[in-house]
Amino acid sequence: MEKPLELKSLPKQYLAPHTDTVYRVLRVVAGVLFAFHGVQKVFGVLTDHQPAVFSQLWIGGVLELVTGAMVAAGFLTRWGAFVASGMMAVAYTQFHWKLNFNASFFPAVNKGELALVYSVLFLYIACKGSGRP
Repeated sequence: MEKPLELKSLPKQYLAPHTDTVYRVLRVVAGVLFAFHGVQKVFGVLTDHQPAVFSQLWIGGVLELVTGAMVAAGFLTRWGAFVASGMMAVAYTQFHWKLNFNASFFPAVNKGELALVYSVLFLYIACKGSGRP
């Protein structure tokens, strides 16, 4: 007798076999997008504002470029992701939240959602690694 399909198990049944592939896609896309933020800051590509060389924002751009490329390429992934995660935590705290406990405490108000998401995402990638067998 055939076992009836349970509606709640359908996503797991069809998606679970692709977990490793989707994780690698997530890692590569996040790394490339992060590296592009670095390209914008370091080389002034597709932006109206280029920070001064050796300023804090410029150094952050160099770190974004290098760590994003490391994560995307799967080269020293844990180290690159760990540094990127910490840098985004600092960026969120210093440039977005600024330790204000008023309305700007919330990421939707202080425009820090992307920094916060990158911080947590890169922390996850640092824990998981490149995803290669």
